[in-house]
Amino acid sequence: MPHNHHDGCSHESHDHDHDHDHGTSDLGPNDNLFPHIDRANVVALNATTEGSVAIKPWDQRNNEEVFLESDADDQLILRIPFTGSVRLRSLLLKTGPGDQTPTKVALFSNQPSMDFNDVSDKAPVQEFDIPQDRNVAEYAVKTAKFNNVSSLTLFFPASQGADTTRIYYVGLLGHWTERKSDPVITVYETQANLADHEKIQGTDGNFSTTQS
Repeated sequence: MPHNHHDGCSHESHDHDHDHDHGTSDLGPNDNLFPHIDRANVVALNATTEGSVAIKPWDQRNNEEVFLESDADDQLILRIPFTGSVRLRSLLLKTGPGDQTPTKVALFSNQPSMDFNDVSDKAPVQEFDIPQDRNVAEYAVKTAKFNNVSSLTLFFPASQGADTTRIYYVGLLGHWTERKSDPVITVYETQANLADHEKIQGTDGNFSTTQS
């Protein structure tokens, strides 16, 4: 279960390292990865806007004027590349309102070109159920499974009853290290052809994983 993320940081999972500072500042938690996200290359599939609109600085986390929303149906993929290597600790989400809240989120690491054809064939590294809540919620990941991450893909398989899914804020916490050499970044289809997008059957909460 997630917990609401206020100015403090109380962890429900103890799978992560304790070498980070739990304090916060105007920039947010000290291990906020916002400065290390390659926002120019964030890609959203089946979205009405660019995916980067949901990647906000800490002081904009509760802003509901700008949001990411699905387009042809309620499925949404968000691909987030980093500027270095990341050891992920937590995912922060603000979603909704109401039935536009996703049912869950599935996390995939180092799958920079994943699309709707891939998600039905790959098991997520971890997934979380998302309750209806207008606050920012923190989802503590199993850190050992998110070590040396160069990109993170989030798949939202369905809304909780609405025609579209809405995401106000995506934040990430963890440890960043610089790469020894810069990889070649290829930007794949930034604007999905909605005529080619068919809703994936059997993914409304049924992933082949035992992790939670």
